[in-house]
Amino acid sequence: MSKLLPDALEQLWYTVEEDKITSDEFCVEQERLIEQYRDTWRQALVIDGHARLKESLLCELGEYVAGSDLQELESRCSISWKTVEDEWHERVDPSPGIAAIERFYDRSEAYLYNLTWWHSLVEDDTPLAYVTALEFGLLQGCRRYLDFGAGISSGGILFAQHGFDVASADISSSLLNYSGWRFNKRGIAALLVDLKASAMPSESWDLITAMDVFEHLVDPAEAVDQIAASLAPGGFLYGRFAMDADDVRPQHIVHDFGPVYQRLRSHGFTQVWEDGWLWGHQVFQKP
Repeated sequence: MSKLLPDALEQLWYTVEEDKITSDEFCVEQERLIEQYRDTWRQALVIDGHARLKESLLCELGEYVAGSDLQELESRCSISWKTVEDEWHERVDPSPGIAAIERFYDRSEAYLYNLTWWHSLVEDDTPLAYVTALEFGLLQGCRRYLDFGAGISSGGILFAQHGFDVASADISSSLLNYSGWRFNKRGIAALLVDLKASAMPSESWDLITAMDVFEHLVDPAEAVDQIAASLAPGGFLYGRFAMDADDVRPQHIVHDFGPVYQRLRSHGFTQVWEDGWLWGHQVFQKP
């Protein structure tokens, strides 16, 4: 396999340890390569008439929610992590359980703003893991892609722009509705799967991503069962299955991912790749 960016950077660091380049030169090269990822992300998501990613995402959300004041939208997005936290404490804490958690995600509007801000890359580059997943899928010859816990479906838009058949699966009606609107705005034919009402199509996907999803799930091992059933034989699961404790994100309810790995093994999955340098994602292949 051609080297993915995390592998290339890890190998480049060895040249620092061998005194072939300086650490400053390494940092310059790493930033140059990550900027190429940012360009790929921007080119997929920025809508016509806009030049900058943040402005484009805010305008897109503003059009959807009928809010034209970009300054107000930006302010709301930038504090949305706190709005999500407050909603959780209000809606889930009084009666925690599966039903309360599902209602929280199904009805939350704050996540529209939270995910828009995250995907703007203003605060961190972790959404660029989708670009690594795209490169992995292209290298493996994948053509059918589903994003599990898709949120606002920026991942699906990215993959569709590179020729994949795409689907978004989520339990949130508000996020799926916005996802559908975004796909339609771009003329992308995408399958939307409401996980509250239906299962993902069986043995239909070459690649499924689960980006920062499993820490939110009431039963993450059961989610592995769903993904295993939906992947085609030989298909790949690309995700991150670890999460540090975070006091400001009470919705991160899973901290022990041992049952997830155990369930993957029970379905015969084998790990075929791991990002040991940038964001810590892993890839597992179905037999």
